[in-house]
Amino acid sequence: MQNAALIDLRTRVAAIAPTRPVGRVISADGHTLRISGLEDNVKLGDRLRLVRRDGSFLMGDVLRLGHDGVTMLPDDPPVQVSLADRVLSHGPARISPSADWIGRVIDPYGVALDGQPMRTGKQSFDIENDPPAAVSRKPMGPRLETGFHLFNTMLPIVRGQRVGIFAGSGVGKSRLLADLVKAMEADVIVVALVGERGREINDFTHKVLGEAGMKRTVVVAASAEAAPTARMRCPMTAMRVAEFFRDRGQHVLLFVDSITRFAEAQREVAVSAGEFPSLRGFPPSTPSKITRLAERAGPGPDGRGDITAVFSVLVAASDMNEPVADMLRGVLDGHIVLDRKLADQGFFPAVDVLQSVSRSLPDAASAVENDLISKARSLVSAYEDSAALVQAGLYSEGTDADLDQAIAFRKVFADFRVSRTVDGVGASFEKLRLCLRRSGALKD
Repeated sequence: MQNAALIDLRTRVAAIAPTRPVGRVISADGHTLRISGLEDNVKLGDRLRLVRRDGSFLMGDVLRLGHDGVTMLPDDPPVQVSLADRVLSHGPARISPSADWIGRVIDPYGVALDGQPMRTGKQSFDIENDPPAAVSRKPMGPRLETGFHLFNTMLPIVRGQRVGIFAGSGVGKSRLLADLVKAMEADVIVVALVGERGREINDFTHKVLGEAGMKRTVVVAASAEAAPTARMRCPMTAMRVAEFFRDRGQHVLLFVDSITRFAEAQREVAVSAGEFPSLRGFPPSTPSKITRLAERAGPGPDGRGDITAVFSVLVAASDMNEPVADMLRGVLDGHIVLDRKLADQGFFPAVDVLQSVSRSLPDAASAVENDLISKARSLVSAYEDSAALVQAGLYSEGTDADLDQAIAFRKVFADFRVSRTVDGVGASFEKLRLCLRRSGALKD
């Protein structure tokens, strides 16, 4: 064992280049720096290390390439930077995931944030990766228990599905995400916290997950004050960690909170690189970045595991047609839409059942279960169509038998839609069946 470790160490040492090209700062333009001397030695996205005259250093990314130099986007404001300061290339930002990462909190570069030493894997990976070939992928798997009657029945999440939680600020998006993290079962859970406040990251790891939850979880975090490059890399690093465990044959649950902050960080980087924000405030590269990230999740190829992904989307002014929501909605296998009016009435989760959809149906349910779901959605729709009339007191009971059933169903469904359960999917369908019976829509 010691000999193997020694050989591994010698291999790593031998891979270190004895010499390294050095560049020099030639100009500073706002928050970017121009570097000469590295034009033939770096690629877009490579990491650079600027050494100030006092010995301190500043890390950053290669943003643009040119014959007359490269542009560096520093992680921190470029203060106390002088002309001719030395700049060294650190190559691409690669990570070396390991099973020992489970239970740890890391940054987008694979560095531990909890102050403890961390073992790395023998193989390093670029955080960019191609999605599995479409023809090689398995179909989506069985239904997963979620801890909520509503998601166990009418809005199922199955193994290998990609789901979005769409909501405005303060509607309960992060809280629902946290409850799903605690309730859903998988071999490994990977959580990406993008642009969260530092206090919230600490609360999530200690209070939401706790010691028991962290035993199966890897948390990748980039706080709100982190550089846009770090916030952009955060979900990409989390996805690469999830792919590492998927390729070991494991089922991985990936949670990203939120994809909107990822898009905003990508916009900052792209605009700094010279792209014009022509797509409703976002540059042309943003849709492809979001789509590529989402496509990397899902069922894996034969012989490997799956990545079940849940992405939260911060919807500005609760407008489902805002840019990021519109970009992501078309590539996902399900949408959970949270409604501010329901949240204001005290419902949690404040799910708008009619706007939400799971594309795992009808395959994820039996014919009998699909019939129950169809009846329930029909009754919810019937009430919503006449809600203004009923709430104004202009409807007289007995006038419309279907609407009478819808009104009766709404009263019992209000409890069903927010109830939690630990008894499994079968018990959830039995409760839905009972709601339909009480409304008169289902006969014994």
